[in-house]
Order: sequence, then structure tokens, then C-alpha cells
Amino acid sequence: MDTARAAAPLSLRERKKLRTRQALIDTALELFTERGFDHVTLDELCDAVEVSKRTFFRTFTSKEDVAMAPLHDLWTAFLDELGTARPDGGPLSELLRDVLLAALDRMPGEEWAHRVLLSRRLAAHHPSMDAHGLAFCDRTGRAALDVVVRRFDLGGAAHDPDRLRAHLAVDLLVAAWHRGLEAWTADGTPVRADLAAAFRRACAALPESLALTVCAKAD
Repeated sequence: MDTARAAAPLSLRERKKLRTRQALIDTALELFTERGFDHVTLDELCDAVEVSKRTFFRTFTSKEDVAMAPLHDLWTAFLDELGTARPDGGPLSELLRDVLLAALDRMPGEEWAHRVLLSRRLAAHHPSMDAHGLAFCDRTGRAALDVVVRRFDLGGAAHDPDRLRAHLAVDLLVAAWHRGLEAWTADGTPVRADLAAAFRRACAALPESLALTVCAKAD
């Protein structure tokens, strides 16, 4: 799979927007962690970064959105990688796994991993964040399916067998990611390579999970 491509240099305005966005993310995660998600108002967050609410809403839709941004960035990169990935004739599940790992490699190292860990810890205690994350995952999964179906000619109709198989492959990828992320978060070490390893282990367990047999428990 070849995903290499040249990145165009950013303009000064784009660099300033990215710096403001990152300042909002870092400050939000810091304040939410110190004082609690529900005890930090949007006005207080904007004041801390010295930006207007108008500037905030040009970048994020809500407090949940800014708090979940580190993982949103990963899945945005995943869709970007998927749009140019070149399959080698192997299973779609392996291509999806490798594309997500390539996206993970694009994240800015341990600083990003630390932000993800803070975000996941916050989500564990705030249902609104968890619900926001689930909705984002659903949208991203559907977007990924659309890319796969379009690029690899896997059927257009909802009842097409190849489309169903592709949909399940995307669903299994997301499930493996969540299980790997869950294990990594519980470990509590903000190391990106450890997150990649946890995700790989979850992916490796998928075939065995489908073949897992059960028997009635003896009385």
C-alpha cells in the first residue's frame, strides 16, 4: 500500500488558524481536567485563549467537539489516507488496518497521545462527550464506507453483498480500534506506539472472535 504524497506549504493565515485551534484544544483539556468538564464555561475557555466565541465556533461546534478533537484528527487523517491508498489485492480488513496505522503515524507523537488520554478520561465521566464521540464514529464509518465502495467498486445498492461485506469490514475496524483504545487508556501510558500495538492486538483477535465457540455452563 502506497500512501506517499507531498504536502503543500501552509500560508501564514493557515498556520495562525492551526495555532489557535491547538491552543483551544490544549487549554480546554487542561481546564476540563483541572476543574471538571461541566464547570468550565465556553466564555472562560475563550477568555483563557484570548479569542472570541465567534472564532471558537469557526473551528468547533461545542465543548464536546474541542475535547474530542485529538481523536477526530486521527479519523480525519484516516479518511485522507483512505482516499489515496493503493490496495495490493489483499483483504480489505488488512488495508483498513494499515490505513489507520498510517494515519496514527501522522499524529504528532507523544503530545498527541497525552491529549488523547486526557480526552478519553474526560469522556469516561461525561455522557455528553461519549455520545458526541459515538455520533462522530458513526459519521466517519459511513464516510469510510462511501470511499471504499466508490474507489474499489464494491457495489452501490444497500442490499449488494459486496457493500454489506465492506460495511462489516469498516464496522470491525472501528470495533477493534475501540477495544485497543480502551486497553491503552486503562494502561495509562501516553505513548503512541503502545496505542498502535494495542490496536494491532485487537485486530489480530478478530478472526478468533468470529470462530469462538461456546458451550452451556455445567450446573
